[in-house]
Amino acid sequence: MVRFLRLLLGLALIAALGGWIVTRPQQIDPEEVADLTGDPVHGEQVFWAAGCASCHAADEAEGEDRLLLSGGQAFASDFGTFYAPNISSDLTHGIGDWTLAQFLTALQNGVSPDGRHYYPAFPYTAYRLAERQDLADLFAYMQTLPSSDTPNVAHDVGFPFSIRRSVGAWNLLNLNDDFVVQGELSAEVVRGRYLSEALAHCGECHTPRDALGGLDRSRWLQGAPNPNGRGTIPSLTPDALTWSQAEVAAYLRDGFTPDFDVAGGHMRSVILNLANLPDADRAAIAAYLAELPPAP
Repeated sequence: MVRFLRLLLGLALIAALGGWIVTRPQQIDPEEVADLTGDPVHGEQVFWAAGCASCHAADEAEGEDRLLLSGGQAFASDFGTFYAPNISSDLTHGIGDWTLAQFLTALQNGVSPDGRHYYPAFPYTAYRLAERQDLADLFAYMQTLPSSDTPNVAHDVGFPFSIRRSVGAWNLLNLNDDFVVQGELSAEVVRGRYLSEALAHCGECHTPRDALGGLDRSRWLQGAPNPNGRGTIPSLTPDALTWSQAEVAAYLRDGFTPDFDVAGGHMRSVILNLANLPDADRAAIAAYLAELPPAP
């Protein structure tokens, strides 16, 4: 009996050690990105495509205020309430003292400079698909934006979700290095896929989630409950979104539907971002949505 208990304890320790190893935060080595230099001019386009202002600027911010990324917006979920952090150029409360490697590690691996997992309320699962050059350009642009000394607000997350290391296990299930929509695609659709799946992270709101909060990629962009509990977020598949590609592109520019309704809620902020992109990018997103498989 004693021998059996010792064996059981040994197996438990081995399993615990293995779990600790596979869930460890993964850092990007600075040498991997030593040759990358950022272009802040192009980085501005990446900034708007990636929707940084929608979460990290003040709620309902307009104009130049959307460039003050002091954080603080609250995002309710089934796992607790998450608060967007300050990502301004402030050296103390923002990301002004980050290196490019730390920035890329955060955006693509979901790991902070001090080696902690970020919660996936931050869409690093989408940014993981972004080109590192685009993210280097984004970093260069963000360094030109104003600083804010607003302290970060701690997330309101209860046990066991408060255990950050558990996010490492979640990452094993949900970090993907491939796009959802595959096949022979035109150059325009490929561009739209990149904007939609990687930078603009449309799936974060428009795709249903499983019990652990991961995106159900088998129901990609087929609509989902609103995390705030009020209503649903619509499907973007062609069987549900019956607008023409020109109408979709126009909506992404000015927020007006073909029925002369206007975008509201969080989508209003998304429109303010996408309105800064070239017409060709909005047309590419519309072309990509037209290629989505219909919901079963």
